[in-house]
Amino acid sequence: MHILVIEDDKAAASYMTKGLTESGHMVLHSADGKEGLGLALTGKFDVMVIDRMLPSLDGLSIVAAARAAKIDTPILILSALGQVDDRAEGLRAGGDDYLVKPYAFSELLARIEALSRRHVPDQAGAKLRVHDLEMDLAKHKVARAGKTIVLQPREFRLLEYLMRHRGRVVSRTMLLEQVWDYNFDPQTNVIDVHVSRLRNKIDKDFDKPLLHTIRGAGYRLSDTD
Repeated sequence: MHILVIEDDKAAASYMTKGLTESGHMVLHSADGKEGLGLALTGKFDVMVIDRMLPSLDGLSIVAAARAAKIDTPILILSALGQVDDRAEGLRAGGDDYLVKPYAFSELLARIEALSRRHVPDQAGAKLRVHDLEMDLAKHKVARAGKTIVLQPREFRLLEYLMRHRGRVVSRTMLLEQVWDYNFDPQTNVIDVHVSRLRNKIDKDFDKPLLHTIRGAGYRLSDTD
C-alpha cells in the first residue's frame, strides 16, 4: 500500500514509518498540517494516518477538508485524546477509525490493513490504463494496443488489483489477501500459476513487457523495468 503519515512527533513518525516500510508498504511522511493537507488532496494514497495535533493546521481540519474535496481515501486518526467525545468528534469529521496513543504497532498495522480491505473505490464506468493496456471496469473488458484479451474472472481481479497499484511492488501475501479474499498457505504456488497465465496473455505477443517479477518482493505492473 501507499500510505500517507501526517505526524509532527519525530520519534513517533520514525517508529511508524520504519515499521510500515518493513511491512512492505510505501510511506510518505509530513510533519506539517498544511503540507499534509496538500498531499492528502492528491488522492494518491491507499490509506492516510493523521495525528490530531499538528502545527499550522490540526488533523481534524485536514480530514474535513479532504472529505469536502471528495477524497474518499480511508483515514485513521491518531490522538492522545481518548475520551468517547473525542473519538466521536474524529469520526464525525470524516475519519474511518480512531486510535488512541500510546498504541502497539501491531494494532496500528492491523487497523490500516482492515481499512484498506474495506475500501472499495467508486470506479463505476471507469477505465484503468497502464501504457497501452486498458481495462474497462463497466464492460468487464481488457485490451492491449486495441487487441481484446480474454481473461478468466480470477485473472481479471488479479490484473485489476495490479493496475490499481501500478508502479508499486505488491507482495504475494497482499495478492492472496486482496484477490482471493482469505489467507492461503504462504508457500502455495497459486499466485505464481495465475501470474504466469496472466503474463502470457498480456505480454507474450507484445514487444514491451508490463508485468515484472521483483525477486524476493512480489510483482509490479509498470511500463518501466
